[in-house]
Amino acid sequence: MEGNINTNVVIIGAGLTGLVAAHYLLKSGFSVKIVERNNRPGGVIQTIKEQGFTIEAGPNTGVVSHPEIVELFEDLKDDCTIDIANPEAKKRLIWKGEAWHALPSGLLPAVKTPLFSLGDKFRILGEPFRKRGTNPDESIADLVVRRMGRSYLNYAVDPFISGIYAGDPTTLVTRFALPKLYTLEQTYGSFVGGMIKKGSEPKEERSKKATREVFSAKGGLQYLIDALVKSIGNENILLNCKDVVVSKNDKIFSTTFLMGSIPVGLTSEKVISTAGGSEIDALFPFIGQEQSKAIKQLEYAKVVQVALGYQQWKGISINAFGGLVPSIEKRKILGVLFPSSFFENRAPEGGALLSVFLGGIKHSEFYSLKDEEIISLVEDEIGEMLKIKGIKADVLKIFRYQYAIPQYTKTSEQRLEAVGFVQKNYPGLILAGNIRDGIGMGDRIKQGRAIAEEIINK
Repeated sequence: MEGNINTNVVIIGAGLTGLVAAHYLLKSGFSVKIVERNNRPGGVIQTIKEQGFTIEAGPNTGVVSHPEIVELFEDLKDDCTIDIANPEAKKRLIWKGEAWHALPSGLLPAVKTPLFSLGDKFRILGEPFRKRGTNPDESIADLVVRRMGRSYLNYAVDPFISGIYAGDPTTLVTRFALPKLYTLEQTYGSFVGGMIKKGSEPKEERSKKATREVFSAKGGLQYLIDALVKSIGNENILLNCKDVVVSKNDKIFSTTFLMGSIPVGLTSEKVISTAGGSEIDALFPFIGQEQSKAIKQLEYAKVVQVALGYQQWKGISINAFGGLVPSIEKRKILGVLFPSSFFENRAPEGGALLSVFLGGIKHSEFYSLKDEEIISLVEDEIGEMLKIKGIKADVLKIFRYQYAIPQYTKTSEQRLEAVGFVQKNYPGLILAGNIRDGIGMGDRIKQGRAIAEEIINK
């Protein structure tokens, strides 16, 4: 492939957002070319099969938070099937002291749990009567302490934030990082009252698809990527693209790059970028330093994932989604998922598959540890916490993510304003990906489809 190619839309990045957008655009008759720097599509999503284990080298699960997720799987039903986690996935464990405790899911368990202080258990009764917050940049930590108490922060919200963001609740701003929680208080004046009122409101038929269940794809998330690639066509996904630069001339964008050693140029009326914040100025030198700087402020948590496969499980019962570790407990891991407990065929019969996470914003130094140091650390922690000390995993894989999870802190307002400014002043350029609109797989699917529909309906 050489020379100049005309297409309706150029998409930078063959991660989930880009693939979903391309899928819907092509279905509507648009011509699309995806430009990807790596040698495979799918971004960090990759499934590895080894010795009877199905290991995710990226996100392990998503949440059915939007109807678009179900509709995408319906669209791809001939090539992949949604895999909904069994009910055990609803059970979350929290480490306190020297033991795991189930995170309470109702009023009675919340009263009985040793996770929260007696004072905060009484405090929760007054939560519906507290005033709304007035600080739009209030952190998640401040909001939770104000409404529910410090023990709820320490043993419910802090580990939850570690599990979702690998982040720090004292720096994440609620309206950006947990917009639904922020809206609940601002709209209804209360978490408890808001959830009750919202739960009683009639739902549109389509919105009922957003069940909040944990999902994957049957056989692993790679099947979702493969199904999207089949729909899009390999000829429309350009891999191993280096030195990508976009320029604008009147209403036309020119995207140039090297595909291996071959120079390629694409011309289009639309460009969708799913690149991270750190790449914006190199990709789009015309958008201006002020806007680039605002977008590049986005900080990412560095995360290490260690997959451990055991042919025969001899530790404690792990019939749960996983366990999260509060920062206050001073352990060396963020938490552990038990994929073989809530998805079928992830480990041999009688065995177990674990995904252990460490690092994050509070311990970014773990990212730079040598493999043998990471293995030793994880074996010590898991050995003690899951009662398998001295038992070696039959399969062990280490995955490192330098740009794992974006942190929606106070800089988010400037970043979103800059994104809005760029899109207004350079019509046809759409800045997407995890720089906005959420960090989960469900958010990426919803965003990809929304962008496609925006282009289709213009």
